[in-house]
Amino acid sequence: MTRKKPNELRSHRWFGVDDLRAFGHRSRAKQMGYATADFAGKPVIAIINTWSDLNACHMHLRQRAEEIKRGVWQAGGFPVELPAMSLAEPIVKPTTMLYRNFLAMEVEELIRSHPIDGVVLMGGCDKTTPALLMAATSMDLPTIFFPAGPALRGNWAGNTLGTGSDAWKFWAERRAGRLDAKDWDAIESGISRSPGTCMTMGTASTMTAIAEALGLILPGGSSIPAADSSHARLASESGRRIVEMTW
Repeated sequence: MTRKKPNELRSHRWFGVDDLRAFGHRSRAKQMGYATADFAGKPVIAIINTWSDLNACHMHLRQRAEEIKRGVWQAGGFPVELPAMSLAEPIVKPTTMLYRNFLAMEVEELIRSHPIDGVVLMGGCDKTTPALLMAATSMDLPTIFFPAGPALRGNWAGNTLGTGSDAWKFWAERRAGRLDAKDWDAIESGISRSPGTCMTMGTASTMTAIAEALGLILPGGSSIPAADSSHARLASESGRRIVEMTW
C-alpha cells in the first residue's frame, strides 16, 4: 500500500505545521492528555456517535465507540469521538423526520470544521442512517458506516415478537378486551429485550441494508445483532479499515 506523506493529510494543517494556530491546536491536544506521538503524522479519525440515554436503538454505542477506537489505534490512526444529535425513533415527538435534516447539517459541519481525515458514522435508527450518510456524502471524505445492529427477537409466553409489527397486532387485541393488564405488561417487557434497532425488516433494517449495498458498511455488517460478540468485532475492524482507507 502506498501511503501519502503526512503533510498530505487534511489534519496536518491543524497539527503539523510551524505556525501559531497549529501551536494552539497541539497545545490543546496536550491539555487533554495526548502526547505528540499520539497524533503526529497520523490520520485523525472522527467517530460520530449518536448515542443517548433515551435511544434504546443506540444505547450500546458508547461501548462500541471504544471498540472502534481500539481498531483505529491498532492501525496507526488517532481516533476522536464527536457526539451528534440522537434521534430515538420511538421517543422523539412529534416525529424524528422533523429532525433528520438537522442531524445531517450538524454532522456535515462537525466533519467540515474539525481537523479530521476519515470518518466512522455510528447509528441505525430510522432517520439517523440517511442523515449521517447525507452528511458524509456532502463532505466527501473516506467514510465507513457502523450500524447499530438489530435487537434480539422478542418473546412472550413462547411466542416470537417483532418490534414495530406485533405491537400493533397485540394493541388491537388489548383494545378488544382479549388481553388483560398482566398479559399486556408481559408483552411490554418481552417485545424489546436488548440494545439495537427493530429486528423486523422495517425502516431501520432497510436503511442499513441499503448502506451495505452501497459499500459503506463492511460486508455482512448490516445484519449482525447488536448483542452478538461479532458486533464488537465489527466495530474494531471498522476502526482498522477506516485508517487504511484514509491512507
